[in-house]
Amino acid sequence: MSEEKFQFQAEVSKLLDIVVHSLYSNKQIFLRELISNASDACDRLRYLAITDPGLIASDAAFRITLAVDKAARTLTVADNGVGMNHAELVENLGTIARSGTAAFLSQMSGDKRGDVNLIGQFGVGFYSSFMVADKVEVTARRADENSGWRWVSDGKGEFVIDAAPEATRGVSIKLHLRKDEDEFLEPTRLRHIVKTYSDHIALPVVLLGEDGKEETLNAASALWTRPRQDITPEQYKEFYHHVAHAFDEPWLTLHYKAEGAIEYTGLLFIPEQKPFDLFTVERKQKVKLYVRRVFITDDCEELLPPYLRFMRGIVDSQDLPLNISREMLQHNPVLSKIKNGLVRRILSELKQKAEDTSSYAKFWETFGAVLKEGLYEDFERRTELLEMCRFHTTRSGGDLISLDTYLERMKPGQEHIHYITGDDANTLMRSPHLEGYAAKGVEVVLLTDPVDEFWVSSIGDYKGKTFVSAARSGTDLDKITGETTEAPQPAAETLPGATLEALITALKAALGSQVKDVRASDRLTESPVCLVADQNDMSIHLERLLRQHKQMAEPVSRVLEINPRHALIRRLAALTQDGGAAADTLHDAAWLLLDQARIIGGEVPTDAVAFARRVTAMMEKGLVG
Repeated sequence: MSEEKFQFQAEVSKLLDIVVHSLYSNKQIFLRELISNASDACDRLRYLAITDPGLIASDAAFRITLAVDKAARTLTVADNGVGMNHAELVENLGTIARSGTAAFLSQMSGDKRGDVNLIGQFGVGFYSSFMVADKVEVTARRADENSGWRWVSDGKGEFVIDAAPEATRGVSIKLHLRKDEDEFLEPTRLRHIVKTYSDHIALPVVLLGEDGKEETLNAASALWTRPRQDITPEQYKEFYHHVAHAFDEPWLTLHYKAEGAIEYTGLLFIPEQKPFDLFTVERKQKVKLYVRRVFITDDCEELLPPYLRFMRGIVDSQDLPLNISREMLQHNPVLSKIKNGLVRRILSELKQKAEDTSSYAKFWETFGAVLKEGLYEDFERRTELLEMCRFHTTRSGGDLISLDTYLERMKPGQEHIHYITGDDANTLMRSPHLEGYAAKGVEVVLLTDPVDEFWVSSIGDYKGKTFVSAARSGTDLDKITGETTEAPQPAAETLPGATLEALITALKAALGSQVKDVRASDRLTESPVCLVADQNDMSIHLERLLRQHKQMAEPVSRVLEINPRHALIRRLAALTQDGGAAADTLHDAAWLLLDQARIIGGEVPTDAVAFARRVTAMMEKGLVG
């Protein structure tokens, strides 16, 4: 087969340009990345060989080798793992496969420290080779195929693939080092890098000397099997980097052994930064499952619930059968017990961490939206999860508080936990729906994650207090006797009952089916109008989310609440006593008020042209007449 030329995916070319120009502050990380990838490849082949021993019949001793050729100025990193075929070389080394490329590049800031973390998040560590090499050769053969292939590139826009009949099982990466990278040809330097970054690798990392001698550079034992007191924080951190393919620091490290009826070891981490794929539709968890130190899968849906998918690390079971299939895992009672034990331990650790308010706030801002998914998925632990939730409120001043703190601060006569949903806390703080609550000093929980629309409607209550939306009708504010700390304002004159009813009748006639009802409001103190959801209707924010995702076609009619104490409303009420031109003015005013309520609520006028015409007409009357 003749040599084939390929162009890198455009985004890879941009990435390589960033990497080559020393994005990393410590270039030796490239070796950690290559060794980590090699370890994964061996783990995967070990699992496949459980059911097909012939795959490793000729070479069952897995290992990773480093070879230096000072004369040729090359460093080779090789493994005897699962390998790659032609298609996989093109996909895995020519594109940022399945990595949310656009999102990745959009987050590049130019800040070296921040951007290096992004590279780790998006799983493109192989490309770090080009920091130290001006040419990279990858020779590979899949364990279940006879044909080998060679991938070659200088990282400047294209790569070539050719047949490699001499290829053995696995992957061999030969780096042609740049002129100023001689340090990576020195055995002493390589020993130090492997000991620092890859000592935890459970396979031997062997340095092949030019004299033919072999030297194992790492401990070559599974880190999670060692006693905790023998493991340094640095070793835990580097294992996290390996297992999570990440560059950030672990926010929490959890290493324990469960003994008794079910025996397993867990070495788990909560990242400091949000993984790029946290909100993919699949919601897959990323904790690796081992059975007696043999890798089984990193995609075990039954190991952790989706709302804990931010966890990284490994679980090693002593009780599952070594040859268990992924299909059998779905219904295995042992795995179910392991899952329950893991969830209990993780939530227990999070509760303890919550005592450190500042640290826990960082965790919550990063992963709180995911953890809240458990509020409607895990009924058994709902109360426990609610106790762990933290919220911004109208009184928290930007800080996060628990629901228990909210309950302690409730006003006399307050029977509910009041909340409001939206896209942004600052915008919600200015919502007309909150005016009446502010007037009485009632705290309102600000919910700004899409998941909030789902769990809050299914919760019911927390410690006897039901959740009530501030954007729904029937606020019952008159039952609350609390007062704000602000100086009281003189009560504005309100409309007489008969006049108010006449105005409501006129507004209903003008707006017709555009509104479900028109009612006097007890929540508005400054604004003339607002739209609210009726008691049994979908919330306005949820409707907007569904419409944005094309999940709804027809809008839901809302209740228009008017403030009978507002000067504009009282002036409109006076127009109902007049006839003739006043009726036309009242009709246009009704529509302008409705469109104003929509805009304040984050919507747009249903007829922008008519809205502009009415605004122009009102301005003409005000300026000319």
